[in-house]
Amino acid sequence: MENESTPLSSARAEAAGRSRCPVSDRYRVQSLGRGLDLLEHVGRAGPEGERLTHLAAAIRLSKAATYAMLQTFLAHGYVIAMGDSASTRRYRLGMSLARLGDLAVANITLADVAMPVLRDLTEETRMTSRVAVLDEGYAVVVGRADAPGAIRFDAALGRRELPHCSAVGKALLAAMPRADAKAILRRLGMPRRTASTLTTMSSLDDELDLTIARGYAIDNEEDTAGVVCLGTCVFDRMGKAAGAISVTGLKQNHSWKKQGRLAEALVRHADEISSRLGGPNVAVAWASKRK
Repeated sequence: MENESTPLSSARAEAAGRSRCPVSDRYRVQSLGRGLDLLEHVGRAGPEGERLTHLAAAIRLSKAATYAMLQTFLAHGYVIAMGDSASTRRYRLGMSLARLGDLAVANITLADVAMPVLRDLTEETRMTSRVAVLDEGYAVVVGRADAPGAIRFDAALGRRELPHCSAVGKALLAAMPRADAKAILRRLGMPRRTASTLTTMSSLDDELDLTIARGYAIDNEEDTAGVVCLGTCVFDRMGKAAGAISVTGLKQNHSWKKQGRLAEALVRHADEISSRLGGPNVAVAWASKRK
């Protein structure tokens, strides 16, 4: 395998794709698209807002047409106007957008978002991919895309996995405050599953530091002999770990000798899931957790 301590570069992480859902130009409403572009520009202006003249120039519309759009957004609470004078008035985003954001989050589960991306990950790597969330300290698999072939790994949906010996579990532990991770480990214990299982707090503490540094976790035959996994977290719009994804295969498989390529594919797809959740890319999120 390649050097396990090599951090993932931000360039790799920033190569993540966006939504792959095709959009037909035939059914696009140009005026609605301009309105959404307008909201984007208002949002980028920040809390100080932006003037009508600048907004009109940014979306390449007349001031009259831009003003009409702003009045519509004002009426629905998507934009707020600041200032009494028309010449100095500035516009910033309104709280109706926050309400829509909360509704969007409430109506989307991680599995819904992750499964299309996991299928792409499995197609690219030819390995089983999974998505898991933390539940009372355990890593619980909520979605899986099986690799082609007869081999099926023991990864039943809903099964609780001890976090100290799985790639998704170690990634989730690494993403939380270390005191919280240690509290979970003390409560659940660190039983030996194989000869490679890390069973001491100090050894796992070092492993979590390494996970943060390189941007992904490794299960090197620690849960099941002969089986190796790479895992990393996906992050929500608050920058918190919403869950973790992984790829799993047999250690004898020659693909595991290309750990760097697998990690790059894993992180690229994790970036796409994070993007769909409104979160930062993996390199940025892990960098914020370094000591």
